[in-house]
Amino acid sequence: MKDPQMIIPRTGIGLDVHAYAAEDSPRPLWLGGLLWPGERGLAGHSDGDPVAHAAADALFSAAGIGDLGTHFGTDRPEFAGASGVTLLAEAARIVRAAGFEIGNVAVQFVANRPKFGPRREESQQVLSDAADAPISVTATTSDRLGFTGRGEGITAVATALVYPRPAGAIG
Repeated sequence: MKDPQMIIPRTGIGLDVHAYAAEDSPRPLWLGGLLWPGERGLAGHSDGDPVAHAAADALFSAAGIGDLGTHFGTDRPEFAGASGVTLLAEAARIVRAAGFEIGNVAVQFVANRPKFGPRREESQQVLSDAADAPISVTATTSDRLGFTGRGEGITAVATALVYPRPAGAIG
């Protein structure tokens, strides 16, 4: 029998993929909550930030309350061009309103560029501030395999841990 005082954490997975914007329709690159001047941007309904989007999607998955499309889908014109950081902050608010607290989110993105290491701490701080929870970000390449290896886009996968707010807690 389950102990009613026991808090059982929940995990979720989020995945987001964006193709690079067409050469004749350039966009700025937003990745990990940061603007990357001089880098080719990604196509998307919002700012196309796959790191922030995957993090938000993982939070929704962990809480069992839908996904990115459910809350911020392309059928929602008010989110056209929205910042991934704004969407992440709103996702965290929605998850907390559903009765959960956020343990952490870990994100890894796959791309040939930009060189992420020098800005990792800055990105993690921006994303953590948006979610009001720890977010870590790592980057890798795909050894020139697949669409990321061919430089056609960027993908990101995230895991999130949430836990039910204890009975009587105010959130």
